[in-house]
Amino acid sequence: MNDRLATAFARCREQGRAALVTFVTGGDPSPAATPAVLDALVEGGADIIELGMPFTDPMADGPAIQRANLRSLGAGTTTRDLLDIARGFRERHPNVPLVLMGYANPMLARGADWFGREAAAAGVDGVICVDIPPEEDDALGPALRQTGLHLIRLATPTTDPTRLPAVLNGASGFIYYVSVAGITGMQQAAQQSIEAAVARLRAGTDLPVAVGFGVRSPEQAAAIGRVADGVVVGSAIVELIGAEGANAPGAVRHFVSALSQALAGARQEQAA
Repeated sequence: MNDRLATAFARCREQGRAALVTFVTGGDPSPAATPAVLDALVEGGADIIELGMPFTDPMADGPAIQRANLRSLGAGTTTRDLLDIARGFRERHPNVPLVLMGYANPMLARGADWFGREAAAAGVDGVICVDIPPEEDDALGPALRQTGLHLIRLATPTTDPTRLPAVLNGASGFIYYVSVAGITGMQQAAQQSIEAAVARLRAGTDLPVAVGFGVRSPEQAAAIGRVADGVVVGSAIVELIGAEGANAPGAVRHFVSALSQALAGARQEQAA
């Protein structure tokens, strides 16, 4: 199997920069509009894309992504729609990693085996499930690994040294460090705490560490990109989609390009 995630992170390391990981909610503002938004992310310079699976109760998400979930569900988006979007994306972009991110209910509604099989067939590279803790890995992990999909785990500021091994055990692709103890898009962690957390995670794993939650500007992305392997930007992009409507692809492309350029120059500025 072509490990697109490993290839993407390796390419970014060779280029001396962090990977830009972008998130959008699938089906927002509609399933038909999502492919153009995904294309805009790639054209803007995103290295890895997280495609959010809409859900009625997105407990870890702030107002921007909550509204995106409601817009998507209001447009009638289904899991099958998301898989079709993923399949079309893979045909257009054979080498760009695509990760499904969401909650257990939509992933397990037809069974973990069905979800893993269908996601792999659609060309998905990995899955982030927000509300299945590592202690309940059996609910989804084996089904994903059987089809070659990465199970990307979340670590947080409250993941202490006693629990961290459980988080890392069975994780693959990369570790997503949630930099604040709260919901998406509402606050940003202090840079010093991010640096300490990345160092702590790297001491326990060889997997790349991507940092997200609260990254809203190229300047913030650059600061995190100086220490992390990847920077995740979601709510700021989702807000653009909600504000721009039919004009979202152009606005998204412009914003993501600014983020990409900031990451490209971040470590060079640090070295200078």
